[in-house]
Amino acid sequence: MDRPVPHRPPVAQPGQTSAADPRPPGPGPGNPGELPPVHHTLLCVALPHFTVSAPHGQLTGEGLEGVYQSGRRLLSHCRLRVGGREPVAVHGALAGADEARFIAVVRTPADLGPDPGLRVERSRHAGGTERITFRSSLGRLVRVPVDIALGTDLAHLGAVAAGRPGPALRAAVHDAGIRWSALDGTYATVTADPPPEDALASAGLLRWEFALQPGEARTIELRVRSGRPVRPVGRTSGGPFLPEARAEGDDPRVERLLRTALDDLRALLLRDPAHPGDLHPAAGVPWRCGLAPAEALWAVRMALPLGTRLAAATLRTVARTQLTGGEPGAGRIPGPLRDAGPHLPPACTGVEATLAFPAVLAEARRWGLPDRELAALLPAAERCLDWLRTTAGDGGLLAEPGTAGLRRAETQAHAHRAALLGADLLDACGRPGADAWRDWAAALRARFREEFWLDDHGGGRPAAAVTLDGRPLRHLGAGAAHLLDTGLLGGGQLAEGLLDKGQTEQLARLLGGPALDCGWGLRGLGSKEPGHNPFGHRSGAVRVHETAVAVAGLAAAGYDKEAASLLRGLLDAAEAFAYRLPEMYAGLQRTADSTPVAHPAACRPAAVASAAAVLVLTTLAGIRPDVPGGTVALHPVRGVPLGAVRLSALCVAGEPFAVRISRMGLGMVEEAASGLQLGV
Repeated sequence: MDRPVPHRPPVAQPGQTSAADPRPPGPGPGNPGELPPVHHTLLCVALPHFTVSAPHGQLTGEGLEGVYQSGRRLLSHCRLRVGGREPVAVHGALAGADEARFIAVVRTPADLGPDPGLRVERSRHAGGTERITFRSSLGRLVRVPVDIALGTDLAHLGAVAAGRPGPALRAAVHDAGIRWSALDGTYATVTADPPPEDALASAGLLRWEFALQPGEARTIELRVRSGRPVRPVGRTSGGPFLPEARAEGDDPRVERLLRTALDDLRALLLRDPAHPGDLHPAAGVPWRCGLAPAEALWAVRMALPLGTRLAAATLRTVARTQLTGGEPGAGRIPGPLRDAGPHLPPACTGVEATLAFPAVLAEARRWGLPDRELAALLPAAERCLDWLRTTAGDGGLLAEPGTAGLRRAETQAHAHRAALLGADLLDACGRPGADAWRDWAAALRARFREEFWLDDHGGGRPAAAVTLDGRPLRHLGAGAAHLLDTGLLGGGQLAEGLLDKGQTEQLARLLGGPALDCGWGLRGLGSKEPGHNPFGHRSGAVRVHETAVAVAGLAAAGYDKEAASLLRGLLDAAEAFAYRLPEMYAGLQRTADSTPVAHPAACRPAAVASAAAVLVLTTLAGIRPDVPGGTVALHPVRGVPLGAVRLSALCVAGEPFAVRISRMGLGMVEEAASGLQLGV
């Protein structure tokens, strides 16, 4: 959850090319800026649709409850009564990314004892379809009167979140159901099959009476539709972009984690309206249902083991937002500011996206991006590098825009990776300038090691940032993990990092220490640092994708013990969250009898959290492809922290790829594209 600052813009709708974190304008219910909690709700997602339901299954209009399409609430109330009473809820859970199922029971006059004889099963889909089935276990015929009260305000998500949804709209009987219309011409309908025996527009009420024989079942299907129906993207196009990868092993949780992550990633896919062949992941539901370039690029980079199609489509979509020509900042990808915690001024997500673009393109080439797609995207990557050269100059360090020359360690890591992987890309495509970028990166390394590394009695630490006058900011947080994320070059080799060997070893100790590793993942800010807040998304909460970056970086650098600790903590947290990892959760210290604590305003599902699950599981095998070089190398995590693991239906060079890691830590490629040889 990257909060834009200083003000919170309205919700970005699916398909828009700008999606700052949609904090509602003005005060919400209770305190100013407070969001209605969603951590306890069941979110069904198939963008641009989603539903928010309480575990009991009734839609009461409380908080964010309802059926949404493209950021608008089509239905806020759907309350079922049987025989004049609400059924007693006994179960509510997700059955998939886009479906929630509920079970309730009803006692009827035919029940002679305390046992209910009528069961009500509800299946609610993100796209606005709900099936309600009544099953009788009674020994004789029973008549079941059914009422469903419906209502809506057709409010925008931002207004609902701010506590200002507007009044309930007047209903009108329409076809086999009810219709509501707003002043702007928007309308929504609910139709029922079978049609109701009675419909009361004034109360938004549909009525039936069923006669159920012993063991008989009857079903009502409700369909919510708007005036502009939209088909969810993931159901029709998600498969080719995200294959049905599978994980299995000694720890059965790996299968659930990968399956849920893929399900959620598909549910978050959106189509670029101007280029319908291109899909990209939205940042997360319910707060960030549009394109956020930095998060989208991070997500597709971590998901490269699933193939390059989604990365290519996302890169094309992001490239279309790039500033070009004579515009100020030409080459930069626009992005909102975000809060950076108590010690740093706001950061620019556009800078992060600009530096990520050439790195993602270079790594996608290593995973098998076709040459024609590479050639089409190369000019945008070159513009990103031109922007970096213009902005950073020959001095090497990259300052944040509008922060009086502040230089963040995390940003230098992104710039260094962009330079080295960009040079690799330029060489591969026969473009000039590669050696100059390698020289630039070498100068940045030397300056970084001199200005950012702080020696102390504990062995030293990297500064979080350095001011224009050379003053280091000493606090330690999860952002330091990015110093280990160097990027993939040819032959299964990794690019050189900003830190030397001794500094890398010390950073590994810090990342694995109790100040940062809370037992469930990596805290955003060390527990001993001033301003630490376990619920602060940049000041102490566990941000899932940063923990995954740390796991991958530590494993690549050879610090398997620290990587394994963070990996196990993340997997344990995933189990507690039913394998749908939120973008962040509280960084409270783990104890013997504790569970991870949700952040009330986190997106769940979130693209970077779902893709992070792909990254950490494939990190176990250490897959390092070099498709242009015709090789793929395996560097499994030593100590096999989860025992034997098999990953299949991955995608390297556009073909299925399967790998097995034995209990002895040996890696074996079981399926790969023809001509792809095992490297070292």
